[in-house]
Amino acid sequence: MAKFSTEQIRNVAILGHSGSGKTTLTEVLLNKTGATNRIGRVEDGSTTSDWDPEEQRRGISINLSVIPIEFNDTKLNLIDTPGYLDFVGEVISALHVAESGLLLVDAVAGAEVGTELAWDRLAEQNKPRIIFVNKMDRENANFQRAVESLRASFGDSSTILPFQLPIGEAENFQGVVNLANMKAYIGAEGREEEIPADMMADVERAHTAMVEAAAEADDELIMKYLEGEELTPAEVRHGLFQGVKNGVITPVYCGSVAANIGLERLMTSVIRYTPAPNEHPVTATQGGETIELTNDSSQPVAAQVFKTIIDRYVGRMNYVRIFSGTLHKDDRLTLARTGDEMRIANLFNVMGKELDNVDELAAGDIGVITKLDDVVTADTLCASNHIVQIEKPDYPQPLYSVAVSPATKADSAKMGQGLSALTEEDPTLQVTNIPATHQTLLQGMGEAHVDVGMRRLDSKFGVKVSTAVPKVPYQETISKTGQAQYRHKKQSGGAGQFAEVHMRVEPRDRGEGFEYASEVFGGAISGVFLPSIEKGIRQVMDQGVIAGFPVVDVKAVVFDGKEHPVDSKDIAFQTAGREAFKLAMQSAGPALLEPIYLIEVTVPEEYMGDVMGDFNTRRGRVQGMEQRGNRSIVRALVPLAEILRYGTDLRSMTQGRGIYTIEFDHYEPVPSHLVDNIVAENQVEGSEE
Repeated sequence: MAKFSTEQIRNVAILGHSGSGKTTLTEVLLNKTGATNRIGRVEDGSTTSDWDPEEQRRGISINLSVIPIEFNDTKLNLIDTPGYLDFVGEVISALHVAESGLLLVDAVAGAEVGTELAWDRLAEQNKPRIIFVNKMDRENANFQRAVESLRASFGDSSTILPFQLPIGEAENFQGVVNLANMKAYIGAEGREEEIPADMMADVERAHTAMVEAAAEADDELIMKYLEGEELTPAEVRHGLFQGVKNGVITPVYCGSVAANIGLERLMTSVIRYTPAPNEHPVTATQGGETIELTNDSSQPVAAQVFKTIIDRYVGRMNYVRIFSGTLHKDDRLTLARTGDEMRIANLFNVMGKELDNVDELAAGDIGVITKLDDVVTADTLCASNHIVQIEKPDYPQPLYSVAVSPATKADSAKMGQGLSALTEEDPTLQVTNIPATHQTLLQGMGEAHVDVGMRRLDSKFGVKVSTAVPKVPYQETISKTGQAQYRHKKQSGGAGQFAEVHMRVEPRDRGEGFEYASEVFGGAISGVFLPSIEKGIRQVMDQGVIAGFPVVDVKAVVFDGKEHPVDSKDIAFQTAGREAFKLAMQSAGPALLEPIYLIEVTVPEEYMGDVMGDFNTRRGRVQGMEQRGNRSIVRALVPLAEILRYGTDLRSMTQGRGIYTIEFDHYEPVPSHLVDNIVAENQVEGSEE
């Protein structure tokens, strides 16, 4: 591949709902530009982009994939992203290193939930977007209806503006009219022809709207336009570029990826209207100060890892985006997180899974470094004399969990290392050990996401696991003050054991934890035995008193007791302390606490009633509602026990159009009518174990 300067590079994330044609677009463009001699098919698992065995098995994209296209002396780094909601982490990583997004929309379906999510991500990061209405040759395709659905969903935040109009639709689709130069392009070869006469009125109206939008995007142009002067084509292009760059104009193109109609004009427009890397600085920190990296190749090197793959043959592969300087093979860089020096022994261009050796990568470009130990996603590699930390992507909290355990003894030794490697590859997968339930949880964004993780655990790292529904990590506490005493006496010949402890327990405010104190006076218990009593108490706190869950927010006070000059010893006071604490807890109104989560659900307005009614059945308490475009957002506090599999229920309730986030909020007492069932279930599980 030829060398390209920063100004000749465009990094574009390809986004859209599952099935909108993203992967097929990269296949057709690779073939169109001569990079491949055939067009792969998603259905056959033969595409350049979907190279992972799980992608081929499922017929969907799971990983982001970098597909470089050379066109008009420009390198387009197209980053194909998954459309399935469970793999949103790949979308976030792709957008973090791209300057703009190309959003594919089905000409029949219009704006779908995946479209809305992609749009929101672009808007959050204030990155330009271009929309391509695909499948214009499909039955029931309707360009105007698709545009109206986009305006209904996103019209408040940006001007959704057609830059093209289709010539015909469905089986009559022939080509496109480019509104910028007022020319028609017919067929896969893009043959230039006159605009059909019956379209001229619509074309003129759309062209006028485009010129007005270009004028409004630039202060000088709007003054000229309002004074009645005609804008030149160059001025219109400048105004449109400014509008797209600033996010106030979203161009809409149309065509058919499968029929190769409209793609050449689309690539030309992507190059023309999206910013080069040096026109889009990124935020970093240096010595505690916030700075900007301007993608200047002459500055010190700074690169960020945005994806990690651990391959059994190649080893660790770190996908990097160069945000400053020029990265050379054999450079020695510093890992900003640890201060360790790293030698760049291998440097590659990447196309899907294919690696091509290169000697250098300019600022703004994307490549792969292999065999760097301990370098993980979001790490910054930089020059030793210019230590910077590039701002990290913000990944969402997991929504779906399964409890995992090794399937065999052999797997037990490998499971920890395998799970660690899995989370290094995918930042939206998390592994959490829950002491309260003695479970290891594998957490992700949905059922498919976690299932893919477990399959990779087996196929890549040779670890088989058994799974179970996670237990709710309840806690135990008390609601009032209580006290008890316990005498431990053991005599079996020889040295005996003796200890007597009088204890009071008091409730503490939520979150204050455990406190231990002594009010023993007069030497009833020697000071040397007070730590032994606390040790016994802490044994009970881990195991629980009511149902086997940890005890929290309790103060234990030893106020009296007795000891024996010969038989009293550490183990005796541990036992007495443990049993006295149990009895005191039982007399202090023991209570079970459950975790409460704040859940935010976003759904189309027509499903709002169903969601609200469902919360009532889940003991949910609605905290607030708001309207955003044509979508409703409801926030509620709901017990974790009621939402362990909420994603599946929400999907069926909203026909797949609802999304949600959850975040731990607090613990509160379990309603009294539910406590007995929880205690009974846990006792059964404990006896089985």
